[in-house]
Amino acid sequence: MEIVIILGIALALLFNFVNGLNDAANSIATVIATRVLSPLRAVLLASFFNLVGPLLFTTAIAKTIGRGLVDPVALTPLIILMAMVGAVIWVFFCSYFGIPVSSSHALIGGLLGAATAHAGIGSILWPSASLVSELVIMLVVGALLGIAVAILLSVTHGEAWNRYILIGGLCGIAVLIPILVAVDILPLSGILGVIVFMVVSPVLGFMAAYAFGVVIIRLFARSNSPLLNHGFKKLQIVAAAFQAIGHGSNDAQNAMGIITAMLVAAGMLSDFVVPLWVILLSCFAISLGTLLGGWRVVDMMANRITRMQPYQGFCASSAGGAVLSVVTAFGVPVSTTHAISGAIMGVGATKGYSAVKWGIVRDIVAAWIMTVPAAAAVAWGSYVLVAILFP
Repeated sequence: MEIVIILGIALALLFNFVNGLNDAANSIATVIATRVLSPLRAVLLASFFNLVGPLLFTTAIAKTIGRGLVDPVALTPLIILMAMVGAVIWVFFCSYFGIPVSSSHALIGGLLGAATAHAGIGSILWPSASLVSELVIMLVVGALLGIAVAILLSVTHGEAWNRYILIGGLCGIAVLIPILVAVDILPLSGILGVIVFMVVSPVLGFMAAYAFGVVIIRLFARSNSPLLNHGFKKLQIVAAAFQAIGHGSNDAQNAMGIITAMLVAAGMLSDFVVPLWVILLSCFAISLGTLLGGWRVVDMMANRITRMQPYQGFCASSAGGAVLSVVTAFGVPVSTTHAISGAIMGVGATKGYSAVKWGIVRDIVAAWIMTVPAAAAVAWGSYVLVAILFP
């Protein structure tokens, strides 16, 4: 048992390492794209603030990862071990090809796959039918409100309203659902919260960055461009640090939840309370991964979605960091990749539809959708193979 625990802790830290390796792009893409910082300085900045993030926020996400997805009775150290194998393999694979994916969702998929292989589909903590029904109603209400606002704004500006139905509906949902969660009217958690915020977080990032970008453009429309860019370069460094704090506070908690769950499963902890040494080790692992960097992923995020100027990088980093901070406070393990990708698309869209390379965006979104089932399949296969080899 002790060997399994040690191996599990090592794999959890390896997972956080590849998390930083892939998600390095989330914190440093904008400052590299606008050449505000050199790649080395950008990585050092992100590494430090990734370490700071979880110490400033709660460990609510660690509890979601460790207890909110799979029945604790069925959560054995071997399940956790195979879950991390599935997640690490998938994230390594995507990092090699420069694909920015969600390490959080890879881990969630790994847990679901390994638990299903061990105890069947019943081991998953599915949401109640009443909560799903309530969510569906709220999704419809949010979509209708968003569509109504979109039609009103398009008619006011003399544009074709039918172009904005989809984006209006998504924006309405992205605004209403977090508000309902914040006031505890809609108690989303576990797998349902993960699925919903998989859609909400990139839309929130897009909206926040787009709105922020439009405001900056209006406020400084008559300003001297070189002077404006010089000022926003300094602000962008602050925004990148803020975003890195959000990244570390959300993603570093994945390994914390896994390690603590293993300690509880092995009887080494009587209650699910994340020890300080687990927090520090997890933060160090993700910072080390970020320090080494995933440069293919950085190139994808920094250069291939859209071209950014310093004020746009500032808007994207600020918006992405704000979204991450808000959802982290409610213990929802969202993808930093989703949030910042949405923000980068948002600031790009302020220059017009063609300023964003939507073909690249479609490829990224396809990888997002594949992450949970792919990691689940790898974890399921890994568990079955181990069970055959070591009956």
